[in-house]
Amino acid sequence: MLILAKAAMAMMLGFTLAISCGLIIIPILKKFHIGQTVSRDINIRHLKKDGTPTMGGFIFIIPVIISLILLYINNSIELSYNLFTLIFAFIAYAILGGVDDFIKVKYKDNAGLSMVTKFLIQVIIALIFFYLFMRGGGSSTIEFTALNLVIPLGWTFGLFILFLLVGTSNAVNITDGLDGLCAGLSAIAFLAYGIISWNCGWLEGYQEIAIFCFLIVGALLGFLVYNSHPAKVFMGDLGSLSLGGALATIAILTRHELSLAIIGGVFVIETLSSFIQIISIRYFHKKVFLKAPLHHHFEELKWNESDIIKLFYVIGLILAMAAITYGVWL
Repeated sequence: MLILAKAAMAMMLGFTLAISCGLIIIPILKKFHIGQTVSRDINIRHLKKDGTPTMGGFIFIIPVIISLILLYINNSIELSYNLFTLIFAFIAYAILGGVDDFIKVKYKDNAGLSMVTKFLIQVIIALIFFYLFMRGGGSSTIEFTALNLVIPLGWTFGLFILFLLVGTSNAVNITDGLDGLCAGLSAIAFLAYGIISWNCGWLEGYQEIAIFCFLIVGALLGFLVYNSHPAKVFMGDLGSLSLGGALATIAILTRHELSLAIIGGVFVIETLSSFIQIISIRYFHKKVFLKAPLHHHFEELKWNESDIIKLFYVIGLILAMAAITYGVWL
């Protein structure tokens, strides 16, 4: 019961602070004209969203950091090494996304940082994380618990971490294309990892990692008050990259890396749809989807935006429940 009480408290705290932050941050974003520039090659229905405030990731990032500080001051949590590593990844990706958003807003161009620059920065973040992870006693192995199989990767584990961090942060970023889609799916994913983390009693600071997850769930629910259709604010790369980086970090710390493909299944599908589309056009000069990523394909089929979001939520929830069953029960 204490676990449930702590989880509920964390979600309530994150939700309350996010609602309050939204009331303060959205007017500031409007005042300084920090708005989204909508690309003309997306569905025509998106043109009416042009100028909507962006960089709304502050609405859930700030509450999570403030909540952790308040809980630490109150002696409700400890600043464990693993929690510090998680906070580093969360903030580092937030800064990267924030810089990208700032460039987009300043020059009113969706290009932002070049792909090479963004990738190099992500590599640096991944290298620092790898150092922190190994210094904290991390093991360079992959475990298949169902098969009782442990595969040592040695130095190639660093490449695996790079793939997870870069891949997940970009996958979440790609999914952020409809009102409330990314935030809702992320809330489901963090809820799943919160439950899984609390089952990792062998991990230093496992309770703090779980509380971090539940804080984000609450903060994202608060953010959805402003981001659900029709959105009053977008999270921007500031929010999506920080969420993706945090998800990958938690998966690595809890040694549930493979579960990430299931819990973040919708993110994976969205990314694969974009990859397939690019390959098909470049080498076969044909489109597999009307538009990519997948949520835009459904828009081109004249689906209502809300119906697409509901469908993706249901799929994300089913996949998360399957991953929890495997990661906690079986």
